Amino acid sequence: MGKNPVRMKAVVYALSPFQQKVMTGLWKDIPGKIHQKVSENWISASLLLGPLVGTYSYVQNYMEKEKLEHRY
Repeated sequence: MGKNPVRMKAVVYALSPFQQKVMTGLWKDIPGKIHQKVSENWISASLLLGPLVGTYSYVQNYMEKEKLEHRY
């Protein structure tokens, strides 16, 4: 079996330097995208943020009690 060279066409993509609207697709429908992300991931976010907020509030409460205890 002989080796026959296969011709391939190269495709080059480039942006025109005169094109001004390059990133408009990223900013389109931002509230809808944020709502979709929150509604898809609210369980994971609450499981992450719940213990963090609980620990922070416990520490703040403990520090406040310590300050009040040493006040008098």
